[in-house]
Amino acid sequence: MNKTILPLAWVLSLTVLLAGCGSSPRSNYYLLTAEQSRAPSGHTLSLGIGPIEIPEYLRRSNLIYNRQGNKLQVASSDSWAEPLGDGIERVLALNLASLLDTQDVRYFPWHPKRVPDYGIKINLLAMDANDGEATLTAEWLVYRPVDAGTVKRRLSRLQLPLSPGGSTPEQIAPAYSKLLHQLSEIIAATITADRADSGTPR
Repeated sequence: MNKTILPLAWVLSLTVLLAGCGSSPRSNYYLLTAEQSRAPSGHTLSLGIGPIEIPEYLRRSNLIYNRQGNKLQVASSDSWAEPLGDGIERVLALNLASLLDTQDVRYFPWHPKRVPDYGIKINLLAMDANDGEATLTAEWLVYRPVDAGTVKRRLSRLQLPLSPGGSTPEQIAPAYSKLLHQLSEIIAATITADRADSGTPR
C-alpha cells in the first residue's frame, strides 16, 4: 500500500510544480533605438562619446515608469536587453554620427595620443514616463579633449507627449529613443555652430 502511494504522491507533486512553472509570466526585453537615417559617409570630424552617467534608480534591468511624485513603478516582466547606460551611449553615438556625417566615433576612455576633435559627456538626471508624457533631463558638456576647452555646457529638459495610457512598456522604449534623438540634435547643432565659428569646413 505504502509502495503504491509514495510514487503517486511524487507524480502529483511534480505535476503541480510544472503547472506552476507553465503559468509564469513571459519576460519581455526592450532596446533603445537610433533614428533611422542614411549611414554616415564622411570623416569630417572625430567624436568622443562618454562618460555617460545615469541615476542609481535607473541602474537596473527592469523598466521603471509611471512616476507619481516620489513613487516609482518597477516592471516585473519587462526588462532592458542591455544595461541602460550602454544603450544610451550606443544610441547617442549612432545619432550623432548620422547627424554630423562622420564615421569616426570613439568611446571613453580613448587613447591619449588619439583624442577626438570633440568630446561629449552626459549626466542623465532623470528619464521618466507617465500617462501624460515622457521626459528626459540631462546635463551635457561638449568640449575639446586636446586642451579640455569647454564648447558648451547646458541642462536640457525634453518632453514628449504620450496618448492616454501611453506609458506601457511597449511605448516607453520608443519614447525614450525619440527624446535621445532630440538631445542628439541639440548637441549636433552645438558642434556645427562651433565649427562654423572657428572656420572649420563642415
